[in-house]
Amino acid sequence: MSTTPHEHPDHGSDLQLVANKLSKRFGGLQALSDVSFAIRKGDIYGLIGPNGAGKTTLFNVMTGLYIPESGTCNFMGREFTRLKPHQIAQAGMARTFQNIRLFGALSALENVMIGRHVRTHAGLFGAVTRNRRTRDEEAAILARSRELLEYVGIADRADHMASALPYGDQRRLEIARALATDPALLALDEPAAGMNASETLVLRRLIEKIRDDGVTVLLIEHDMKLVMGLCNRVLVLEYGKVLAEGAPAEVQKNPKVIEAYLGAGAATETARNEI
Repeated sequence: MSTTPHEHPDHGSDLQLVANKLSKRFGGLQALSDVSFAIRKGDIYGLIGPNGAGKTTLFNVMTGLYIPESGTCNFMGREFTRLKPHQIAQAGMARTFQNIRLFGALSALENVMIGRHVRTHAGLFGAVTRNRRTRDEEAAILARSRELLEYVGIADRADHMASALPYGDQRRLEIARALATDPALLALDEPAAGMNASETLVLRRLIEKIRDDGVTVLLIEHDMKLVMGLCNRVLVLEYGKVLAEGAPAEVQKNPKVIEAYLGAGAATETARNEI
């Protein structure tokens, strides 16, 4: 069995995800307002914006945690805006969270095995009777989970409790668990948060490897150096609205983006160096 993430067939179009006028309100707060964008197969697509811009809300709408008031989201030719999170995971979209959500009392290996749940077939009968099909499936889950720990670089931590892992390894473990669902698109919510420079470099190489192995990546990140050096397109949100979208070099020079990050009157050259 390969140690690379699951490869998905070509579906006839290079557009993998298309969001059209997504809007979400919480009481009197308009968290998202007519947000539209498209992600192509093979993209590392960046989603940036100041705190409170609506980035995580957009992730939550896309992955079924929130239902939008209006708008649609199509993924691999299927409209899934109102599907449940497990249905979206089954359809091929996986995510990590801004705040790490591992099962701290379980081992790293067990955490990844849990991620395989959406790809398992044995039901209650198999679990009770322990038939051949169930045993074979459990062996495959175990083997695949070990492969994914090796893939993200923490195979030697397989038997360590998740809560005892160093912070950077916990982030990589969360990515391994998401990859266990065999995604076509992996959505990463601030994976570099709290990492030092060397950990961020390891993360960058891992994200590039994931993309090179056939998985599209959607990335929320505050580390602008990482975003601008890694992503081939970037979407900028401000107050729940699209402020800019394009290649990193274009976005980096956009006066509206500079103002959103550094304030009105910021020197252009300084802004370009900061964003």
